[in-house]
Amino acid sequence: MSIVAAKEYSHPALTVDTALFSVRDNELVALTVRRRREPFAAWWALPGDYIRTEEALDECSARVLSEQTGIEQVYLEQLYTFASHYPGRWGRVFNIAYFGLVPFTALHPRLRADLFWQPLSHLPPLAFNHGKILTKARHRLAAKIEYTPIALELLPEFFTLAEAQAVHEAIRGQALDKRNFRRRLLALDCLDATGEQLQRGASRPARLYRLKPDRKTP
Repeated sequence: MSIVAAKEYSHPALTVDTALFSVRDNELVALTVRRRREPFAAWWALPGDYIRTEEALDECSARVLSEQTGIEQVYLEQLYTFASHYPGRWGRVFNIAYFGLVPFTALHPRLRADLFWQPLSHLPPLAFNHGKILTKARHRLAAKIEYTPIALELLPEFFTLAEAQAVHEAIRGQALDKRNFRRRLLALDCLDATGEQLQRGASRPARLYRLKPDRKTP
């Protein structure tokens, strides 16, 4: 095989990159890491790394989140495979993208200056194709909340229907009709009423719910 042919058929790099979402102050946010080396040194990027030879894709995504952010045991779902080409020695890269969901109150990321939760409404330029990954991940998430209880992964174990609606509104970026939202959510048959209520200020007490223990998020 000629040198030209060898270069043409050389193996591309394989990475796993994860868009990790949460909701802070009723706004959808995504976790980013400040890169320390080229390419895109000092840019914000999604947590990601090359796939190790012995790793399954799901294992790689979980490992990267643990190593780079200190976050573990979160909901993760494979999203899409992106193909890119970068000049120089980096060449052809295939990104296997994931997205994850975690309640903001449950987060304990390492306290470092190179970690930052970016509001989806005010994203800075991101390294590589990570802006495209975030856009596709949000679209997938917004589509899935129409027919699954996936958004409830962003809530603590016990929550009110108002809190559930606020999370759905943050994902969609628009207000929802209260009666229609509650009817659709209860129709999914995914909630258990705890029998307890939450009292905040002078407002009427709100019922507390949780996901059914045997309910698997699609």
